[in-house]
Amino acid sequence: MVYIRGHADDYNRWQREGAVGWDYDRCLPYFRKAQTHELGANQYRGGAGPLHVSRGKTDHPLHRAFIEAGQQAGYPFTDDMNGYQQEGLGWMDMTVYKGKRWSTASAYLRPAMSRPNLKTEVRALTTRVLFEGTKAVGVEYVQNGERKKVYADREVILSGGAINSPQLLMLSGVGNGDDLKKLDIPVVSHLPGVGSNLQDHLELYVQQECTQPITLYKAQKPFHMIKIGLEWLLKYTGYGATAHLESGGFIRSHAGVTHPDIQFHFLPSQVIDHGRVSSKIEAYQVHVGPMRSTSTGWLRLQSTNPLEHPLIEPNYLSTDQDVWEFRQSVKLSREIFAQSAFDQFRGREVQPGRQVQSDTEIDAFVRQKADSAYHPSCTCKMGQPSDPMAVVDPETRVLGVEGLRVVDASIMPSVVSGNLNAPTIMIAEKTADIIKGLPPLHEPNVPVYRPRTLETQR
Repeated sequence: MVYIRGHADDYNRWQREGAVGWDYDRCLPYFRKAQTHELGANQYRGGAGPLHVSRGKTDHPLHRAFIEAGQQAGYPFTDDMNGYQQEGLGWMDMTVYKGKRWSTASAYLRPAMSRPNLKTEVRALTTRVLFEGTKAVGVEYVQNGERKKVYADREVILSGGAINSPQLLMLSGVGNGDDLKKLDIPVVSHLPGVGSNLQDHLELYVQQECTQPITLYKAQKPFHMIKIGLEWLLKYTGYGATAHLESGGFIRSHAGVTHPDIQFHFLPSQVIDHGRVSSKIEAYQVHVGPMRSTSTGWLRLQSTNPLEHPLIEPNYLSTDQDVWEFRQSVKLSREIFAQSAFDQFRGREVQPGRQVQSDTEIDAFVRQKADSAYHPSCTCKMGQPSDPMAVVDPETRVLGVEGLRVVDASIMPSVVSGNLNAPTIMIAEKTADIIKGLPPLHEPNVPVYRPRTLETQR
């Protein structure tokens, strides 16, 4: 439910990496087209799109303390990290509408379900793309134990995500020819980039005990759960109507970095194992991690069985730069929590804990606790045919074959500086115009914040 677009420079970098036509001037209009922001339309926000975006309503004192502490630590306040100025701390946008998660199913699929030209199948596992020569003509899938085929009049579009889309391509004979031959899969198109260039965001939690009983700890108690649930059922308001990640921000790890490379999500609660374990104490935390890892990974097929998960090697923390940036992430989070805005709330540090101080100790903590933020991407890289790692062209068509596109986070040339939901929706909106043959939307020279002290201060 976190709505974050990334930085303008991410999309200008895409253009330089071969995704011609995907620079910020040509992506921003599709962010706006998709969106209805509750604060109204402007040069950056949309006002008439199907995706409802809102701000948190709890006005929790710990969220206010986090934003104030950021300013005390020297970071600017940003009133819209998806607008003119990503850099700084402020209130985050959420895909929540009238107290409910507003997913792409709510925004796009359900309103279209009654159309005669749309048919959806559920509990269906796609097993491969069907080819006649190098032309994609349909897909094969399994449903209720029965193998079925469906054929395309025009094109097949894969939107399986950064893990399943490359897996399906490889199962269908599109990928590294040497790897496919080892599994006796006939090669339709030798594209070594399929499954390569895997990028993700790692994050960890820096946690502080809270001296006041104002966190979400008591929300786990049966009485409060019933109270929260009843308010949500009756009015769609209260603690049941928010993602709780209502504040956050972006900062630069060191001078000279062109745009923020560390992201914060603040939460007035303790999270253990992604919420699979209940919080134990009154505490607050920040989810923190670097945005543009230099470690890239890969995925490959284990077998020709579509039910068997692919081998995934993300290569997390395999470069010195990534290790250093994570170390900075911990140190800078601690610095924010040490500001006077938190004085009335601050108890002991829960994680990493006082015993973790030296760089070596911080690095060991990072390796123990860093976890995926669930942002896999870039495994079907968009680029030019001359790029040996490119999988789709800037029209999202798979190279070397006909009638096949990939439209999801896998086609990002490089991961953006932020959460992936909003950029993936933008990719789909922009590709929809490409498929329909419409002229691309273009909004040149939209202002973007540049810090005046870029070269001398972080």
